Amino acid sequence: MDLSERKLKILQAIVSDFISSAEPVGSRALSKKEDLNISPATIRNEMADLEEMGYLKQPYTSAGRVPTDKAYRLYVNKLMQKYELPEDEKEMIERELTSDIIELDKTIKHASEILSHMTNLTSFAMTPKQDKNEIKQINFLPVDDDTVVLMITTKNEKIKNMAIKLNAKCSQRHLELLSRTMSYNYRGKTITDALTMDIVKNFESDVEILSNLSMNLMPGFIRTLEEMLNVELYMNGMTNIFNIPEYSNMERARVFLEMINDKQDFTELLVNRDDGVVITIGNENSSEVVPDSSLITATYHINGRLVGKLGVVGPTRMNYEKITSVIEYITQNMDNAFKLTEGNDND
Repeated sequence: MDLSERKLKILQAIVSDFISSAEPVGSRALSKKEDLNISPATIRNEMADLEEMGYLKQPYTSAGRVPTDKAYRLYVNKLMQKYELPEDEKEMIERELTSDIIELDKTIKHASEILSHMTNLTSFAMTPKQDKNEIKQINFLPVDDDTVVLMITTKNEKIKNMAIKLNAKCSQRHLELLSRTMSYNYRGKTITDALTMDIVKNFESDVEILSNLSMNLMPGFIRTLEEMLNVELYMNGMTNIFNIPEYSNMERARVFLEMINDKQDFTELLVNRDDGVVITIGNENSSEVVPDSSLITATYHINGRLVGKLGVVGPTRMNYEKITSVIEYITQNMDNAFKLTEGNDND
């Protein structure tokens, strides 16, 4: 049975009402909508057809109807309207993402915080793969007589720190010399390329006086580079679910929290998702990783090259119109924000 124009209008109204109220939608309430102008009896007949076709279900006898995953999919694909963010929300996003651009990771994490605040859902942001990221600066900073902090900065402003214990005291002059030498040798190299180089041999031949120091520090340098290759996942608003009716059942809330706390499986799921805005609803998701929930992700670019994912996870009854618009606007502005730093890449 094909969906007539009237059935589509009724289904769109039911999905919109249920998203707003979280209450089953009845024929009498729909009949009062001026834009529908359909009698309660006709609406009941159409709702019965929609239920038979798998678009609606009745949670209990004598209740109204609620949308199924199939209805949400049709709604997302064909029925939802384009939501235009208010100017004050656009200005807030632009201001927050450009106010303090220091580190790539901090800005990505902040974008996730903004998304959670604006949607009242659990949000996440995944950092880009760093295998092609180029090293910009290497510094060794003294903490005390036997500890230094290694700081590696990449071209895209990712900063990684590691505290390293020394076997012997080292002067600040030697640390500065090693910092300059390593920055010279590794600037412009990708992290992957740097890991394939004979690091200790390079510095023994270039700076003989620092050979013992380099032997002491290089294992920490290598570990730091390896850690920088890892994809990081930031999540915000995990307790927002307790304000959502679908998760008032403690068992379902527990399952949801376990799902988002299993970052390894969740990160793998995000890595394998397609680029662009992707919406997966309910049973379209893996029941082992994202059970009974919807997942919206979008791709962001930094300086047109590095790619990560930003998005939200929550109940199938979410405001798809607004949330997709918020996510799209944030991802667009992340690239714009980091273009402001391009002029500093060659410093």
